[in-house]
Amino acid sequence: MKIASETLDFILEVSKSSAPREFAGMLQSEDEVITNVIIVPGTESSDENAVMQLFMLPNIHTVGTVHSHPGANRRPSPEDLELFDKKGRVHIIVGEPYDKKSWTCYNSKGEPILLEVVDYEFKEEETDL
Repeated sequence: MKIASETLDFILEVSKSSAPREFAGMLQSEDEVITNVIIVPGTESSDENAVMQLFMLPNIHTVGTVHSHPGANRRPSPEDLELFDKKGRVHIIVGEPYDKKSWTCYNSKGEPILLEVVDYEFKEEETDL
């Protein structure tokens, strides 16, 4: 898997602007590149955790999760590991200072993995008027 640079920028900006409250979302991909972050309706966020109401998630395919931590610690908590095991194969945790060096990607077992950041040409959606 890879992640689009614009998608990572979005994740970092939302994480920073949400601080000290945690931000959380689900990840979608196109052609093995993470391109979208889905904000789950009803997600509750605090400075200790973010709880996604996964039953509110539309019937869409996701490849993993993303969330921020209010401090610099990006290690997954026991609750994170439980979610990782259930929801996809890639999981991003962002910590302070919410820049390009302060995020880590994990697999479903909570082991750090490399997620290459790539330039991605987003397809324009056609609309019927």
